[in-house]
Amino acid sequence: MISYEPFWNTLRSSVESTYTLINKYRISSSTIDKLRKNKPLNTTTVNDLCRILKCRVEDIMLYVPSDEDQIL
Repeated sequence: MISYEPFWNTLRSSVESTYTLINKYRISSSTIDKLRKNKPLNTTTVNDLCRILKCRVEDIMLYVPSDEDQIL
């Protein structure tokens, strides 16, 4: 499972907020909701978030093994 907990930590330590992500950078509110619920995001969105927050991918998301992952 991909966890976006690092994103929330990164966001808290930045000058940005969910408000500025939505209103200044045009990140959709549905994307913010996906981050809250650990739902899939595309890599373009992850790239945009890294650019906005001036961080690495690891500062946005983390892979956590889970029994709920789909069977391969």
